[in-house]
Amino acid sequence: MRNTRRFLLKSVGVIGSLAISRGLSAARTSEPAQEGNLPTPSGSTTVRCVVTGQTKSGKSVIASQAPIPPVTVALMPGYEFYQLWGNDSQPVLPCDGTPTQQPPWFPPKHGFRFAMFTVPPAATVRTGTAPTSAEVAEVRQKLPGMLELLEPDHPGMHTTDSVDFDVVVFGEVVLELDDGVEALLKPGDCVVQNGTRHAWHNRSAEKCVIASCLIGAERKRFSSPTGGETK
Repeated sequence: MRNTRRFLLKSVGVIGSLAISRGLSAARTSEPAQEGNLPTPSGSTTVRCVVTGQTKSGKSVIASQAPIPPVTVALMPGYEFYQLWGNDSQPVLPCDGTPTQQPPWFPPKHGFRFAMFTVPPAATVRTGTAPTSAEVAEVRQKLPGMLELLEPDHPGMHTTDSVDFDVVVFGEVVLELDDGVEALLKPGDCVVQNGTRHAWHNRSAEKCVIASCLIGAERKRFSSPTGGETK
């Protein structure tokens, strides 16, 4: 149990360093954002998703349009996750706009996800207090598949079998790759993440909002000089 808690404390950063001081989190404004507006520095993000579809006669219609509530967990204060659309297999048309079930945050091979997430400012690794079993269970229930991808010795670092198309909507974020290579991304900047090992860091004073489309991919192994295989 002690080793499990040590692992979780080191890797509590799923898409960055997954913690922020509770004081910063509590300081967020209580004024609601208007529906459909872009996020503000201190307000909570409001995401409205409009889904289209076709009737049996072939007519194009709006199947649904509603705000999507964020997924938040106690172990990751300040983070917000929005799972907007997705499927675990290749989509088939026509589609009537009925949502499919895609509980894991990351897609399997041939699957896809359309999502948004916020990275809070001044994120740091949570220290001092071990996560409770209830906190761990909450993450696994609300964001299945995340904890399993974290690297225990490199907080925030993770690798997924997917090609991700990321767009910074608001704020700024630092993308870290191997050997400490970094790229600073600002609003409008895009990333094509080809299944590489990476982490997100927000070193600014404002939260960052990122829109992301993830396409599940098949990962083949590299042949090492010694004849073995590696990712």
